[in-house]
Amino acid sequence: MLTMRDMTKSFLGNRVLHNVTLDLVPGEVHAVVGENGAGKSTLMKLLSGEHTPDGGRIELDGEVRTFAHPAQAQAAGIGVIHQELALLPDRTVAENVLLGREPTRFGLVDRAAMERRTAELLDDLGAVGIGPGTPVRDLSVARQQMVEVAKALAADVRILVMDEPTAALAEHEVAALCDLVRRLSARGLGILYISHRLREVFALARRITVLKDGRAVTTVATDDTTMDAVVRAMVGRELTSYYPPRAARARVGDPVLTVEDAGNERLARISLSLRPGEILGVGGLQGSGRSSLARALFGAAPFTTGTMTVAGRPLRPRRPRQAIGAGIALVSEDRKGEGLALRQSVRDNALLVTRAVPGRQRPPGDGALAELLARVRLAGAGHGAGREVRFLSGGNQQKVVIAKWLAARPMVLLFDEPTRGVDVGAKAAIHTLVRELAGEGLAVLLISSELPELIGMSDRLLVMAEGHLAGELPAGASEEDIMRLATTDRTALARKGGERR
Repeated sequence: MLTMRDMTKSFLGNRVLHNVTLDLVPGEVHAVVGENGAGKSTLMKLLSGEHTPDGGRIELDGEVRTFAHPAQAQAAGIGVIHQELALLPDRTVAENVLLGREPTRFGLVDRAAMERRTAELLDDLGAVGIGPGTPVRDLSVARQQMVEVAKALAADVRILVMDEPTAALAEHEVAALCDLVRRLSARGLGILYISHRLREVFALARRITVLKDGRAVTTVATDDTTMDAVVRAMVGRELTSYYPPRAARARVGDPVLTVEDAGNERLARISLSLRPGEILGVGGLQGSGRSSLARALFGAAPFTTGTMTVAGRPLRPRRPRQAIGAGIALVSEDRKGEGLALRQSVRDNALLVTRAVPGRQRPPGDGALAELLARVRLAGAGHGAGREVRFLSGGNQQKVVIAKWLAARPMVLLFDEPTRGVDVGAKAAIHTLVRELAGEGLAVLLISSELPELIGMSDRLLVMAEGHLAGELPAGASEEDIMRLATTDRTALARKGGERR
């Protein structure tokens, strides 16, 4: 149904795609994988009409087609679900699904027909609990993904491009989306699936195409390869261990951070301790309170009850500036919205905290800044501090966020989804850096939706459910152990809280 043959593309004289060929058959899930900057998104933008190719051709059912605008690609049956969801948050689900295709009656928008058609599409997808009249901003990320799929199906797409569709989803939501992908492919849709999560790729895809440095390295049947072989093709080297080994020595000394019986609107009866050199993992389902815990510790959504100490001193920060002054840093899950000034340079972003909170640390000079950027393994660290951050890959953007906080020399580093949306090479670099920082005595609290990451990186695990701490697990706990605690119901949590009191 689709062939992209010898596709090439350059920007400002820099060639980012070199004669890439890719094809897709009806009912197939064809995965496209590669490190950030490999050319995946550019290739998809050529297909969707966002960019025009410098060379090569696109064939649909054997007919050569050219798209000068995304509307032309959509009219040809090509839909794209971007990693950054393209929905209007203040409009209803129905208004988003049928945007530009609203049914009319007597020259006016027929809202009843629009909601009926949307309800049919959502019911067809098995999207339970999403009302056509619900404002999109009131939906979880997983349900917004469902709205995006309904929007694509409303346009009668035959080819669906899904770019990192599970990057912001918890494990149970990932399973639901994977079931949906299988149902869509069973109907004959051709799906191009871009993901850094190789477990999903191997569970869903019939074939895998690996891109590296703008070239198609290989296209291989999933049954004929292994995850290690795909990683090797992506990064050009062996990743002998996905997670660096834990430190052999025991964690000693007084906790640098303690919380006792603390809570707020989203959290209740939170008690924990974190020692220097320890990586404390926090798991749980989406909405369990993981991010709320990080934001409470950081003073962005403060605790209103209970006690908290940092380095032995009482502190319950009411705003982030207080937390930063006490040596607490937060690498937010939303690096673009909360972590970076995208139109400013790498240098200015790396100095944001030290400039904004006088007295914490003096901003590093050029030499120290270059060392810091090299420390976080930023690509081109020696000469690229003047680049605007928006032009960096997701992995390099995340490294700039980490550098920003390391410049302030924190005692406690809170990581919320530290490797979301980054490739396997950048993941390995971030994991190694986190382990090094803990080895130097930083106290690390690590929140992740990826259970293998949580298990592979944590010295100890806390699991949250419905705003409570459901339990604690030792290093190396199984995914089943984590999910058992993560699905603890409210009654059991209340009973456990009463026993603790």
